[in-house]
Amino acid sequence: MRRGWKMALSGGLRCCRRVLSWVPVLVIVLVVLWSYYAYVFELCLVTVLSPAEKVIYLILYHAIFVFFAWTYWKSIFTLPQQPNQKFHLSYTDKERYENEERPEVQKQMLVDMAKKLPVYTRTGSGAVRFCDRCHLIKPDRCHHCSVCAMCVLKMDHHCPWVNNCIGFSNYKFFLQFLAYSVLYCLYIATTVFSYFIKYWRGELPSVRSKFHVLFLLFVACMFFVSLVILFGYHCWLVSRNKTTLEAFCTPVFTSGPEKNGFNLGFIKNIQQVFGDNKKFWLIPIGSSPGDGHSFPMRSMNESQNPLLANEEPWEDNEDDNQGNLS
Repeated sequence: MRRGWKMALSGGLRCCRRVLSWVPVLVIVLVVLWSYYAYVFELCLVTVLSPAEKVIYLILYHAIFVFFAWTYWKSIFTLPQQPNQKFHLSYTDKERYENEERPEVQKQMLVDMAKKLPVYTRTGSGAVRFCDRCHLIKPDRCHHCSVCAMCVLKMDHHCPWVNNCIGFSNYKFFLQFLAYSVLYCLYIATTVFSYFIKYWRGELPSVRSKFHVLFLLFVACMFFVSLVILFGYHCWLVSRNKTTLEAFCTPVFTSGPEKNGFNLGFIKNIQQVFGDNKKFWLIPIGSSPGDGHSFPMRSMNESQNPLLANEEPWEDNEDDNQGNLS
C-alpha cells in the first residue's frame, strides 16, 4: 500500500514536471503571437499610411517570420538522437558487469568491449566512458541528459526555451533559429523605430496603436541584445567545432586531454554542422554529415594537412566531469 502511494506520487511529480517544462515555450509563443499582431495589425495596417510601404513591410516581415517559426518548430520537435544498439551492453555483458564486484575488473571489461567500437574519448581518469543509467558505452561527444533521462549524441546542452535537448539531430536547426530570431528582432526594430520617434514627438495621434508600437520596439531591442550574444557564442563554438559541454570541459582522448581535438579548420568545422551543400545551409533540413556516433578528429587529419601539424597544441588538464549532464 505504501509502495503504491510512493509510485503514484512519483508518477504525479513526473507528470507535473513535464507540464511545467512547456511553460518557457508557451511564454515565447505568446510573445511571438503578440509581436505578430502588433506588427501586422497595429503598425502596418493602422499606423503606416503609405500603401506601398505597407506591402513592402508585410512581405519582408512574413518571409522572415516563416523561417523563424519553421526553425523554432524544428528545434522543439526534432527528437534527440540516441546511440544505436551496438553501443548498448548485451544482456549477458550487462549481467557480467553488474555481478562483478571488483572495479578494476569492470573497467577492463569495458575496455575490451570498447575495442570493437569507434570510441576514442575517455573520462578524466582514462577509463572508458560508460553510462550506468542507459547501460551503454558512450560514443564520442555523447552525454547523458538528466532532464531527458537519456544519452544524446553530440549533446550541446538542454535548452528550456525549446524544451528539448540540443544535439546532433537538431543543432543545425537551433543555430538557424537563433540566426532568424536575431534577424526577426532586427527587422522589427529598424522598421518600427521611425514610428516610435513620431509617436514620441507627438506627430501621430495617441491611439491604442501607440502602446503596441512603443512596446514592440522595446521588446525587439531587449531580445535582440540577448540573442546576439548567444548566437555569437554558438558561432564561435561552430568555428572551433566544439559543443557547449566541450567548451567548459576539455575532451580526453586515448592520448590525453586535447582542447582542440575535433578542430578540422574553419570551413570543415562549419561543414560538420551544415553539410557540404551550401544551398541547404539556410533551410531547416537535416544536412549534417555522419550518423552522430563518430566524428573526424584533428589527430587523424594532421598527416593529410601539414598546416595542422605545425600549430601549437592547446594545454588543458580539466577532468571530464559533466555532473548531471554526463
